[in-house]
Amino acid sequence: MKKAVALGLTLAMVLSAGTALAVTASADKAKNVVFLVNGNLGDKSFFDSAKSGLDQLEADGRITLKTIEMGGTDSDQPKWLQNLYDVADSEEYDLVICGTYQMPDYLKEVAEAYPDQKFLIFDDDTYAGECDNVVNIVFKQNDLGYVVGTFAGLMTEDTNVEKINEDKVIGFVGGYDSPVINDFMDGYIAGAQAVDPEIKVDVRYTSDYVDTAKAKEYGNSMINDSKCDIIWGVAGNAGNGAAEAILENGTGWFIGVDSDQELTFSEDLAAITLTSGLKNVGNGLIWFFDQWEAGEDLFGQRVSLGIVEGGVGIVTDKNYDKYASDETKAAVEAALASVANGEITVPSAFDEGGNEAAEALRDSVRP
Repeated sequence: MKKAVALGLTLAMVLSAGTALAVTASADKAKNVVFLVNGNLGDKSFFDSAKSGLDQLEADGRITLKTIEMGGTDSDQPKWLQNLYDVADSEEYDLVICGTYQMPDYLKEVAEAYPDQKFLIFDDDTYAGECDNVVNIVFKQNDLGYVVGTFAGLMTEDTNVEKINEDKVIGFVGGYDSPVINDFMDGYIAGAQAVDPEIKVDVRYTSDYVDTAKAKEYGNSMINDSKCDIIWGVAGNAGNGAAEAILENGTGWFIGVDSDQELTFSEDLAAITLTSGLKNVGNGLIWFFDQWEAGEDLFGQRVSLGIVEGGVGIVTDKNYDKYASDETKAAVEAALASVANGEITVPSAFDEGGNEAAEALRDSVRP
């Protein structure tokens, strides 16, 4: 069973609060919710994560739920806008939920046409704050990056682990050279450098989220030219090309992103995946309902969820549990706690001058 690293008393308090709210919520106060999936369930990623959180809310009697799978092909896209109009026009739902980067233009059009209908979009902040009836839920990928970077830094120095070489070099294959991807990268570099300032990070960008061939080419170069033994893929499906390179070279390890990629990969690729950095969409949705039921009005805002809210985490079973030493596991837990309690402030590409700072940071650690 997949588990995430325990987040200590702070997260326990958050979860306890959510449980208390669930117990006190009565059926006649349950909110009517529709979840529009611009794809299909079964992705073992964002959509399944969101559905698991909504299913829990429904099981606790806090919502009634309708899920509409709209398909994810180009030919399906007209249905995305039409379904948004249909559910808003029906006036049946207290909240309409959708997600990811493909939906904001459609959502903004419908939200402006139906100002009394409330909407939530997760993992996108394109028009955050522009519509008073929309809440944008995003995740602190810089904090996630710090934890993953801490883990990668510790692992690249543990030569007792098979396929780990003597060189202190790790890799990062990102999608676009953009604030979102560089937010992951900022944290990743900061976490690795906190382990050892001598660790170098080879950073490349695919400039899309589908070109596995380019990521595979980068992975081959990272392994053979830079001597990377760990690569974090943060480029959607494209990043998986780096995992293919690791497998074919017979050396090194991969780290997944967003979902537990050991569950989505073939047996061979899963075997060389040490862990994955998680965006816990389902936890984020439960957190949102906790706040809403407590009287907090978050509509019209951009809400960023991190470790404390359970919005991000790291997979700690399977290969992580098998290959990470007790010392490494303890250090990762310490990093989680330090970020959660504010002892460590992780740099962000969304800070003022953040993208320029990210470029400088990237250049400073090149192998």
